[in-house]
Amino acid sequence: MVRFKNRYLLCEIVFDNPRHRQCIEERAIMTTVRDVLARIHGDYGVGCCTVSLAVKYLNAYTGIVLLRCRREFYQMLWSVIPFITTIESKHQRYPCIFHTLHVGATIRTCQKFLIQYNRRQLMLLLRNCSTEEERVSVTREVQSCSLKELEKDQSEEEDDYMDTDSD
Repeated sequence: MVRFKNRYLLCEIVFDNPRHRQCIEERAIMTTVRDVLARIHGDYGVGCCTVSLAVKYLNAYTGIVLLRCRREFYQMLWSVIPFITTIESKHQRYPCIFHTLHVGATIRTCQKFLIQYNRRQLMLLLRNCSTEEERVSVTREVQSCSLKELEKDQSEEEDDYMDTDSD
């Protein structure tokens, strides 16, 4: 069996109006990416990239998207990201900008990067806090950004795997 190697592009979608984030869907992002791929790279680009192109994660509240594609063609997908200027969802066009935050070989490395990125963003918010209540709230959020929960879950999964192996 051959394993297909993938790359994951972690992107942030910045909307003109932050309320538009709630309206995006995975299907709308896929359609938009496919359309821009066709416009920039033609049928060749669409054929290469859409074989394994998938939205693996979408957080509509933060505007974070994780796109997966084959390792051989991730640069083609990466080159298309700056040309995405609108997302059409539910017969509405929402102007937006895609920022590529990270390119990783696994979802786990993207998760680690996203935790560090969120921590940096929260530290920037901490500097701009005006009241003590805001500072306490943001400080609590910064302290909650850790991989301890993820590592605990992973070790439990490994223990479960080891238990089923010994049967």
